[in-house]
Formats: sequence, C-alpha cells, structure tokens
Amino acid sequence: MKLLRTAAVSLIFAMSAVAVTPQIADARGTPEGFTELAKRLSPAVVNISTAQTIEIDTTEAKPFEEGSPLERFNDFFGGRNDRDGRVSKSLGSGFVIDAEGHIVTNNHVIEDADLIEVTFPNGDTYEAELVGRDPATDIAVLKIDTGVEMPAVPWGNSDESEVGEWVIAIGNPFGYSGSVAAGIISARNRNISSGNYDDFIQTDVAINRGNSGGPLFNMDGEVIGVNTAILSPTGGSVGISFSVPAELAQSIATQLIEFGETRRGYLGVRPQVVDNAIARSYGLKKAQGALVASVVNDSPADKAGLQRGDLILSIGGRPLEASRLLSRRVAEAEIGKSIPIDILRKKKRKTINVTIERLEEKITVEEKVKREAEAGNAERSIAGISVEALTEDVRDRNRIKKDINGVRVVKVDKRAAASGKILKGDIIEEVGFEAVKTPAEFEDAMEAAAELDEPVTLLVNRNGNYIFYALNPTS
Repeated sequence: MKLLRTAAVSLIFAMSAVAVTPQIADARGTPEGFTELAKRLSPAVVNISTAQTIEIDTTEAKPFEEGSPLERFNDFFGGRNDRDGRVSKSLGSGFVIDAEGHIVTNNHVIEDADLIEVTFPNGDTYEAELVGRDPATDIAVLKIDTGVEMPAVPWGNSDESEVGEWVIAIGNPFGYSGSVAAGIISARNRNISSGNYDDFIQTDVAINRGNSGGPLFNMDGEVIGVNTAILSPTGGSVGISFSVPAELAQSIATQLIEFGETRRGYLGVRPQVVDNAIARSYGLKKAQGALVASVVNDSPADKAGLQRGDLILSIGGRPLEASRLLSRRVAEAEIGKSIPIDILRKKKRKTINVTIERLEEKITVEEKVKREAEAGNAERSIAGISVEALTEDVRDRNRIKKDINGVRVVKVDKRAAASGKILKGDIIEEVGFEAVKTPAEFEDAMEAAAELDEPVTLLVNRNGNYIFYALNPTS
C-alpha cells in the first residue's frame, strides 16, 4: 500500500452548473438520494489547473569551445547562454468559501505554479491569485475577482461529525469535472504520518487523483473536510481516503486570508505518547492526554510552571484525546492569550494558565521572496541581464568566496547587447565604476545609465579573472 496525494494529470473541463434548490434535512439519517444536495453545492466547486515553467539549464552543454570556428553551431546543439522552458500542467479541485471569491484547495495542487486558473461548472474560467499556503497542513487559499457575487459553500463543524455518518465529495477525479461521490465516515482522528498536525477524517468515498483540494460535505451541505490523500496500491480509489477536518482547514484559511501566512501557537514541551500502562499509573481508566517528557527553557510552558512528568488532559477546555493532538490544539490557540491547561501531577489534578506565544516556523517560498524583495535581494532583470543576490545559499551552491561582493548573472537574453559578453555565472561587481551589492542596486545603476543613453562600464569577475565590458543599456 502507498499513500498518494490525489492530484490529477489530465486536463478536462466539463458539466454545467444546475440551479439552486432547497435545503436537505436529516443529516444523520439514511438519505433517499443526493440529487438536490449535488445541485445546490456543485456551482461552488471548481476545477483548478496550474502551469509551471520548468527551466532547463543548457549553458554547460557546449560541444564547441569559445573561439572555435564551429562556435556558432553551439545554438544548434543546445549550448546557449539562456534557458529554454517548457510548461508542466496539473489539475485538482477547490471550493469557494465566500462571495468575495476566496477559494480553498490543497497546497500540493498549486505548489510551484506560475499560473493558476479556476474553472466553474458552467465553463467560466478565471486566473487566480495565490493568497497564501501552508505546506504543514496542505491547505492553500486562492482569490479570483469577477465583479459579481460568487456562489459559496459554508463550513461545518467537523468535530461533531461521527463515524458512520453519510458524506459526499464533489471534485475533478481524473479530469472528470463536477463528479459526485458518496459514502460514510470510516474513522476520525487518523494519523497518516504526513506531519505534526495529522488529524484526518477517513472515508470510503471514491476519492481519486484530481479530487485533491475538493470539499467533503455532510448531509446539511456543509464542508466538514478538504479531500487530500488516498491509500492505494494502484493509484485509484480502494475506499480509503483522507480529508483535512474543517475545524483545522477553516482556521488555516482564515489566517491565510487575514495575514497571508499562518500564525500558530507555541507551548514549548516535548510530548510522549500515553499508553494504557502509563494511564493506569496516573490513575486513569483509559489512555488519553499527552505526557510532558521535557520542557523548553524560557518557553511559555516553562514560564507557566509546567514540569516534566505532567500529564496534559485538556487545553483551553478542550479534552486531549491523544498525545498527537497536542500540536494541533496548541497551534489553534490564540496567540498572546492566557488559556487554562488541565494536568495530572503526581496523580493530582491541577490547572495551570499558560500564555501562548507565536511559533517561529520555517518561512514559505512566498515569504522568502517577499523578504528578499524588501531587502532589495529579489532577482532583477534589466537590459536583458538577469541577476541574483549573493545570498549565503547562492554562495554555497556556486562556491563564491565571502570576500567577493556584487550580483551573480543567472541569465542573459540572446537578443541583448550583453549577449556573448556577459555569461551566466559572472559576478558583476561594479556598474559605472560604482560598487553594486544587490539586484536592486544593479537595476538602479543600469537605469541611471540608460537615462544618459550612453555606454556604461561593467566590472565582471569571471572565475577570479576581472574583465571590463562597455554596454549601452538602451541597445
């Protein structure tokens, strides 16, 4: 068996929207059918297609050396000073959560995409903006602007969902738009070892590749999960699928819309699983809670007085059924707010108030680009020359010494005046005899030279050899 993300590989858009119909009653009973529910919900479920330019570095493939009489044939054999690109497309599902056009999907559906498009059941297609994404929970939020109020579906309370309850999924399996599948909840609180916040709803609904990011509905037409993964030996549905519960997905989506990033709570303890033997030793009849194995110095837990050996029973009044739920409960807690934590210490119950702090997480690619842009380090392109900052990562990958300053050339347009002179990998240290240390400084210096409409001198460091080139940025 293997666990598969359910992203599709085909590109098919089909089926039309159907009119809104009355509410469905009796969420717990056996339904007579799903027709009215499907009609009401389908208009808010979308197909998501993405495109990614895959850069192919061909600068090293030069059959003929520079200066050779045959050098001009390098272009025919793949040796060029630029990068060719091809587009990779993928497909998934998503659903509109408000009239403003915010759409929830899976992070793995849109990850690394250069272009994101959403298509509604009636065939309307819009380019979507990425609002934010959270790889830790595989949730992402998109935004479309249509100028009209969008059909949306409401969130439900996944914590109230029960095993055996009827649910339906609407999505885009294998590119078949608007597909509806029904089944029941098979289990709750599943851990599939995908991260710190595993708490999946397991169903026997026919979820396949392309259903990723689509909604899982209860019989009231409320979203109680985001379809994310399947367990399958073949890649197709065998009746074991997993959905991110709505309580978690909604919390993440709200943060992404408000802040563009997640802001999780931090407690500062390392938990240990509580088995039946440990539970009995603490005077409990069944295994529950999380045992504190260690406390991080100067953490919120340390400041509040939590100790090694404390058994956490509840956080903020919410019972902790299993130790692995500790991360989720803390992550969802309001930052800066004091919350009660019920514990057992030496078999005696005790309540400790802890002020939750913000968890410092690894930044996402989007946040990294944003921070680089603020520092002037984002990649810039001017006069056909694209350059990047000499960050620590760039220096390590290209073995650039710390005493070298400037910007590194990542691409030269073959139609630019610099083509054949400036090469990928060159370090431009000066423009117009003035030092440049960031892409922003390089761009400003080249723009200033362009305003004068005269050649400007560039000092290039090529593998330790210094060369001066005179270029007219307006050529």
